[in-house]
Amino acid sequence: MANLVTLLRLVLLFVLVVMAYQTRYLWLQLANMPLLVIVIALDAVDGVVARKFKESALFGAIFDIMVDRVTENVLWIVLADLRCIPVWVALVFITRSLIVDSIRSHGIQQGKTPFGQIVSRSGQFLVGSRFMRGLYGTLKVVTFGWIFLLQPWPALMPGFWSQNAAYLKTATALLIYLTVAVCILRSVPVIAEFIIEQKVFSHLKFSAKRPKDGASLR
Repeated sequence: MANLVTLLRLVLLFVLVVMAYQTRYLWLQLANMPLLVIVIALDAVDGVVARKFKESALFGAIFDIMVDRVTENVLWIVLADLRCIPVWVALVFITRSLIVDSIRSHGIQQGKTPFGQIVSRSGQFLVGSRFMRGLYGTLKVVTFGWIFLLQPWPALMPGFWSQNAAYLKTATALLIYLTVAVCILRSVPVIAEFIIEQKVFSHLKFSAKRPKDGASLR
């Protein structure tokens, strides 16, 4: 049952994508923001359903994480393609996702949980604390929702848009930069502690040259 909810989330995501690209009936794009809220809310619903029906299969856990990543990356790519955000923003999130997920996959193979791989207190706060996870999730939801909400305004309300575009674009830019900053900040402990654990730079030891026998006596 939980997997069906997750599958529904994936289907609704691509319905949202289709609606974002359609240009004939622009008023349909007004439904994108509420649809986005449903897609995100279903992420919590599938967890509740899984606990209620005691569904704890490995496939369900992986499928849920996979749809999380697909949802986030698809939305950043679509918004970049629609020129609602700069391309570099999508590249930052996709690159961060690939790097962090690869490191976590390595840790999971060694029996470590994703958040249990972080050792330092500052890293645990930035990556695993409920506050930072909630802040990061909220920022992404607000940023996605705000951008999809604004998408049809220039065509549907050109007069209002021309008078307020500067303020609205500034608010959009602030949300994007803040979300990117938190994204990068939360990835730093994961990458840094992995490099330290793997002793990536351990071979770069600088030793003082010893003088040849007798050379120091001259």
